[in-house]
Amino acid sequence: MFVVTGATGNVGRTLSSILARSGAAVAAVSRGRRPVALPDGVRHHRADLERPESLRPALAGAEALFLLVEGAGANLDMPEILRIAAAGGVKRVVLQSSQAVGTRPGAASHAPLHAIEDLVSRSGLGWTILRPGGFASNAFAWAESVRAGRTVAAPFGDVGLPVVDPDDIAEVAAVALRDGAHDGRTYELTGPALSTPRQRVADLAAALGEPIGFVEQTPDQAHEQMLRFMPPPVVEGTLAILGAPTEREQQISPDVAEVLGRSPRPFAAWAARNIDAFR
Repeated sequence: MFVVTGATGNVGRTLSSILARSGAAVAAVSRGRRPVALPDGVRHHRADLERPESLRPALAGAEALFLLVEGAGANLDMPEILRIAAAGGVKRVVLQSSQAVGTRPGAASHAPLHAIEDLVSRSGLGWTILRPGGFASNAFAWAESVRAGRTVAAPFGDVGLPVVDPDDIAEVAAVALRDGAHDGRTYELTGPALSTPRQRVADLAAALGEPIGFVEQTPDQAHEQMLRFMPPPVVEGTLAILGAPTEREQQISPDVAEVLGRSPRPFAAWAARNIDAFR
């Protein structure tokens, strides 16, 4: 049995479906804050990583765990989570981390994730660490303004990053959960090409079949807006990546292709698949 935390999110929902379609038993874990729609045969467990004991029923009899932590994971008792996982029978953990752990190792915004990676790698369990870059699905933040006024406001309109499709992350995670050949590996996951906010808006407009205006925010405007739903260190770390990415953060990683045997999906494919959210 596979346990998927964050099972109602952009990665976990797809991962649960992939595993279920393969015939595997899947326990899907979420806090229950969103409506739960899961494939037939997938068991849902309401649990909270901040309360490790709540995970125990989901982990009983599990062989592998997909571990997704919300935010930076600063409030988690990771040693206890890993202890309960091992006691339940888990032999392998696939951790969704962040590319910035490797590209910005001194950044306060990602220090908790760095510590979690270290604990997972020293847990005695099999492990694979996934470090995705920016998510294509971050464009959902634009959905309301596109629906209301066919416009998008974003900073750094012409700075490109190789954003990754969450479905590609899910497919890589499914492979790593099932195949011990990936134990001990850390994969950086990106899309196939650099994509700027302005280009992503153009891709959404093409999928929608209507023009969408683009308004470039100042960094201060973006900072103020992001503080409404992110803690200050995460806002500052995110804006640093969006506005002044390192050379490595703009590189196209070969890891999705290496694991899946195909190229990663471009943002335009994500836009076409999710365009109903913007109508």
